[in-house]
Amino acid sequence: MRNILFLLTALLATPAAAEVKSSSANAFEIEHRVQTVVPPTALFDAFGRIGSWWSPDHTYSGDAANLSLKLVAGGCFCERLKGGGGVEHLRVSYVDPVKHMAVLSGALGPLLFEGATGAMTVRVEPIAGGSRLTLNYRVAGFVQGNGAKLAPLVDQVLGEQMKRLRSFAAASNGRAARP
Repeated sequence: MRNILFLLTALLATPAAAEVKSSSANAFEIEHRVQTVVPPTALFDAFGRIGSWWSPDHTYSGDAANLSLKLVAGGCFCERLKGGGGVEHLRVSYVDPVKHMAVLSGALGPLLFEGATGAMTVRVEPIAGGSRLTLNYRVAGFVQGNGAKLAPLVDQVLGEQMKRLRSFAAASNGRAARP
């Protein structure tokens, strides 16, 4: 029994899994998976509270509190800027809170200034002792910096965010209401 408990704890404590699934001059696909000990609803809710866990180092304003994500069709992953400005990072194209799934479209970070767009699919599924979030981001278009060169950089940034989400979800366990 002790060995089973140790194995289960080790499995659930596995760090985020990441992969650049494919890349070329004009496209790339990245996938991240994080396992948590929180229920699927709590993890999906935590994903929606993006301003609480996203790194301020990867914002235009330098403050993650300026980020918001409305998990409704047409909702925006947006950022407020000083002087009344703002950035639309991604737009929610599909959301199903019962299935714990969302599809967002658009270009993150510097990809916004490229002739590229992406589709980000977020799925949360139950696993033994908690849940797993899979984030898949597919980008295509005219990527001036070369998609094959940008893919590892985007992968690194999203990997950091997934680790932050995992920590936030575990700490909050869905207790805090969405802003």
